[in-house]
Amino acid sequence: MPETESTIHIPLSRGWVEQMLVWGRQQFNYFGYFHSNNIPYPQGGFDHVFYAGNRAEPLERIGKLPDKKPKIGIIGYDQKNKYEKLSSHNTPWIDCPDSVFFSPEVVIQLGEDVVQITARRPAEIANSIQSTKVNGQRPEKKLTMQVSHDQQAYSRVFSQIRDQILEGTIYELNFCVDFHGSLPAQAPERIFLELCSQSPMPFSAFFKAKDLFLCCASPERFLKKTGQNLLSQPIKGSVKRGLNPEADAQLVKSLVESEKERAENLMIVDLMRNDLSRLAEIGSVNVTELFGIYSFQSITQMISSVSCQLKNKVTFEEIISKTFPMGSMTGAPKIKCMELIERYESFKRSWFSGTLGYIDSSGDFDFCVVIRSLVIDQTKNSFYFGVGSAITLDANATDEYQECQLKAAPILKTLKKLYQSNPIIS
Repeated sequence: MPETESTIHIPLSRGWVEQMLVWGRQQFNYFGYFHSNNIPYPQGGFDHVFYAGNRAEPLERIGKLPDKKPKIGIIGYDQKNKYEKLSSHNTPWIDCPDSVFFSPEVVIQLGEDVVQITARRPAEIANSIQSTKVNGQRPEKKLTMQVSHDQQAYSRVFSQIRDQILEGTIYELNFCVDFHGSLPAQAPERIFLELCSQSPMPFSAFFKAKDLFLCCASPERFLKKTGQNLLSQPIKGSVKRGLNPEADAQLVKSLVESEKERAENLMIVDLMRNDLSRLAEIGSVNVTELFGIYSFQSITQMISSVSCQLKNKVTFEEIISKTFPMGSMTGAPKIKCMELIERYESFKRSWFSGTLGYIDSSGDFDFCVVIRSLVIDQTKNSFYFGVGSAITLDANATDEYQECQLKAAPILKTLKKLYQSNPIIS
């Protein structure tokens, strides 16, 4: 007779999270750790939970995973090629699978001062985690990094994209630059935890798929399903935080009053309304918040909320096929923008600008947009990340380039701190 799962509760001790992540990396092929950092967010951020397992399937075979159990996974940007007549031929800095989903053998829910472990032999798991050693050594070698576009190269591409807008081909395009390089041996969980320190976000997540790791500090929800309600919260519009309350208030005011930022946001809201309408009961698509302003540690964002009531018997796979990738990472119209992204960008996005999250045993789910995130291949000690901004007719090349640098800053600060020096950029 197979051993059944049980649940225990133990006190949350200091250092537990890092020990748990090290233990998970050593014991399992796949895991997902999610945390909201207790940041206020409309409809809340991620639950504080850890899932780990050893068997995974792509999205197309998600039905082969155990029924009535959670499913945790990631969908890369290039999954788009399965839904539209599109292709991806740019350089893949890390070869990531288009999608990975697993059902957990261990679920650890973390409260303010209590840990709940559900698994077979949970007491043994608790003891194993508490005895896990954490390596605090710093690597001696320096990190090397290449950047796809300096300001001059960015401006050249910006002009070409703006020409497409002037010709009426598109209205708005999310153009991304990439950073990639060699990452001397470093525990990936230390990179993730430092990134959370530099940039705590409501959709922080640490995901493992065999030798690949994603350190995610995302401010953006892609989709959340609660019963028959489906919610999307696209972000368009960004400004840095001020050095003092007065300066910060002035920057927020400039974002609120920016016709350009509001126009960017509205275009993506309209695109999202159109996507949801393909799944929704007639007349149920609503914009529940337009141009909401939310401040995080180093950036203030303009966030809108769009929701609908789903038709009966709509599956997760169908929801993804009708909405992915998210319009905030493509532009409008979506398919033409994806064709041009392939032309103008110099890297395969892979997991970057995809989506990551969890489906619970009832079928409800919560998935974020994979941005402000670092992808690591531990076997090759390599990494990459992307940052982008929306180019519209009113956009300015210098401002958009600076917005990309603002979004890259927390990851660069993380790497600088862990490697005790600025990355060697070539």
